Amino acid sequence: MGILEGKRILVTGVLTDASIAFSVAKLAQEEGATVVLTGFGRLSLVERIAKRLPEPAPVLELDVQNTDHLDTLADRVGEHLDGLDGVVHSIGFAPQTALGGNFLNTPWDDVATALQVSTYSFKSLAVACLPLMKEGGAVVGLDFDASKAWPVYDWMGVAKAGLESCSRYLARDLGKHNIRVNLVAAGPLRTMAAKSIPGFQEFEDSWPEKAPLGWDLADTLPTAKACVALMSDWFPATTGEIVHVDGGVHAIGS
Repeated sequence: MGILEGKRILVTGVLTDASIAFSVAKLAQEEGATVVLTGFGRLSLVERIAKRLPEPAPVLELDVQNTDHLDTLADRVGEHLDGLDGVVHSIGFAPQTALGGNFLNTPWDDVATALQVSTYSFKSLAVACLPLMKEGGAVVGLDFDASKAWPVYDWMGVAKAGLESCSRYLARDLGKHNIRVNLVAAGPLRTMAAKSIPGFQEFEDSWPEKAPLGWDLADTLPTAKACVALMSDWFPATTGEIVHVDGGVHAIGS
């Protein structure tokens, strides 16, 4: 019996089978969960990727900047599941002007987009799913350590700092519903999201050398395992936490 046996899980942000979200969905199914996916934009691509899971999963459209999508999400998920035990937030975006060393020149409209999609959507998604989590459960978000100013990460780093704060406030307010809220701060991985960051190679070149445990830039499984564990019953009293899955780099001075 898997650690998610009988659990009902919503995984957002699947784009390719190299994405962290896909790895989470695959492992969740292998551990006994029933999974529904969401995608944005290239929905036909997500539907093809969903067929590569051990059990093909339904795919729902979700644009977190679209209030209609959020307002109807519970009903649309309810067509496939009679409730939710876990939600994975794997959503982030910043316009190119907000990345790559352009921090001082990024216009507010682009900063606002980064914050809405990468930070505020964590709250939006949790609230949208709340009607389906009457028995409690877990909300898990994907993070990148926001305690430092990283090269080229710029306003996405600010958005991640906001995400970390948002998770603590959600943990405070959703605790009465028996819902745990935690983040997994992964090291750099060669996903589509990472490829969109100008200068990402700076992370690739240095991270494996800095990590006490080493770091495989192509291996999303350790991050997926942390997400699945946090959605299981093995962390019943953990909320407002950030679990680092980065080979230990966060703990080592530069």
